[in-house]
Amino acid sequence: MPTSLLLLFLLLALAGLSWFFIPILAGIPFVPTDAKRIRKALEMVDLQPGETFYDLGCGDGRVLIAAARDFGARAVGIEISPLHCLAAWMRVRLAGVGRQASVRWGDIYRAKLGKADVAFQYGHSRMAERLRLHLAEQLRDGARFVSVNVDIPGWQPVSVDRESRIFLYRMPPPPGDVGSYLMKDTAEVDPDSPGVPETSGRNRSTRRRA
Repeated sequence: MPTSLLLLFLLLALAGLSWFFIPILAGIPFVPTDAKRIRKALEMVDLQPGETFYDLGCGDGRVLIAAARDFGARAVGIEISPLHCLAAWMRVRLAGVGRQASVRWGDIYRAKLGKADVAFQYGHSRMAERLRLHLAEQLRDGARFVSVNVDIPGWQPVSVDRESRIFLYRMPPPPGDVGSYLMKDTAEVDPDSPGVPETSGRNRSTRRRA
């Protein structure tokens, strides 16, 4: 094999490994979010035109594009993988939202979020506790945080979509968890109900506007 082809092969292999392993080593594995789930989350958080939206671990930029193009937000993506940063940057520009969306290379646990109206995260249970501490320190009162796939321990959400596993919080969140939210929601619907409704058999989506 010619040396140039061997070098090209090695570079491509290194790029492929970096695409998957840099996020994993940082504790934030790359898992793409499907378009329907993205839209549900952005609708659930009631994202408004002109609001500042942060995607914590923006991956290939698909959430940034939806927030900027479909909701008119000023979208900022934080991503630790250089390759994903490049992919997100290219997708944002190809989508025509380069003036509304930007991508920053960095660690989400060190990101300054004081200007955020809304923060988004496709979460994993192993990162929930560390993320909770960072969000509690960084997000201002009244800011909203929407988490896909995992709830935040010790925080009671203001809205839950159980079918899509989307959890909405308003800062500062009251102490509690999803269970306490469901009990509160059940009590408001049926004051005589003694506990949490059964969730087996069919999924029930519970939403409230934040």
